[in-house]
Order: sequence, then C-alpha cells, then structure tokens
Amino acid sequence: MSDDNKVHADLRTNFGKGFARRLRAEGKIPAVVYGHGTEPVHVALPGHQVSLIIRRANALLELDIEGKSQLTLVKDVQKDPVRQIIEHIDLLVVKKGEKVTVEVPIVVTGESFSGTIVTVDLATIKLEVEATHIPQHVEVSVEGLEEGAHITAGDVTLPKGATLLDEPDVLLVAVSIPAAEVAEENEEAAAEPAPVEAAEAAAE
Repeated sequence: MSDDNKVHADLRTNFGKGFARRLRAEGKIPAVVYGHGTEPVHVALPGHQVSLIIRRANALLELDIEGKSQLTLVKDVQKDPVRQIIEHIDLLVVKKGEKVTVEVPIVVTGESFSGTIVTVDLATIKLEVEATHIPQHVEVSVEGLEEGAHITAGDVTLPKGATLLDEPDVLLVAVSIPAAEVAEENEEAAAEPAPVEAAEAAAE
C-alpha cells in the first residue's frame, strides 16, 4: 500500500445537500464507509488528494479516522453530470487477504491485420481478486488477428490469484473489415460482367 493512498478522514455528523455543498466549497468530499456488518460511518475526505487517487479504477484508500486505520475500496463515485464535480463517494470496508468482486478495465494492445478494425464490445471484465492485489487493468492482444477473429472472457490470461466471474463466452473484442470497405467491394463485384456475358461480348 502506497503512502499516497493514506487519507485523513474527518467524521461528520451533519447531513443534507446544504451541508454537502459547504463541504465541497471547503475542498472536501462527503463519503460513507460501510461493510463487514458495521454501521455506516459518514466522513469528509480531502478533495484534491482523493480526486487524484480515484483516477485509478478500484482504488484502495487507507483511511485514518480519529487515529484508527481502516482499509476501504472505492465502490461508487457520484459526480455532477454537467460540472463533473465529485459529489459523494461510497467506500467498502475490506480486509487484507479478503477477496472482492471488481470490474477491471480492458486494455487492447497490438495491431490487428492491415485493413481491419478492432471493436471493443465490453470495456471491463468482472473478476474476484484479493483486495490488496487488484490489477489496474487486464491486457488483451489483437496483434496480427484477421477478420472474423474474436476474443472472449475465457480467452484472457488472468492475473495470478484472480477468478473470472463473467461467462467465459462473453465477447470482449472483435476484429472486422470496416462496413464501408465491404460495401465498396460488393459494388465493384456487382459492376463486373458475369463470365458468360463477358465471353459472349468477346465473341461478337
């Protein structure tokens, strides 16, 4: 766990939209900590530091709440749809060694065969992993793949200790020829005279 993920959290007893706005005006983010059968704990987090940490999917925060350390996983980030300001964060209590369910981003690497395009059908893959060993992403290589090739969840090489929770046949990535090129080829084929017609024309 990096020291950058250690966050001082202030307990809060006031609620409501008005209080939340005041917190955000002070550069803080309202959050709730829950899980493991405990009562939800409402806290305020340092806005700038936490905004940087949660750029990574499935970020872990090691909270200092009144001198007590609490490891948490970012489960939900609520943002203003227009201004993209973080309005609230849900944090799940986790223990070291415990396994959690997460959606891990898929990163496509390599280049498919010339003239083809790669379509990402699913941007994330669902895994069960140790809370302190959540991968930042899972790589899927399309290097040299030709038209018609596809990669499913079951084809992916998972990080050590990870278990796939998606169905193995779920499509992640497909390789195809752009529709415009296919249409152009079809038009060219239709414009060419049939072999018999061509032979008759030559005989005349």
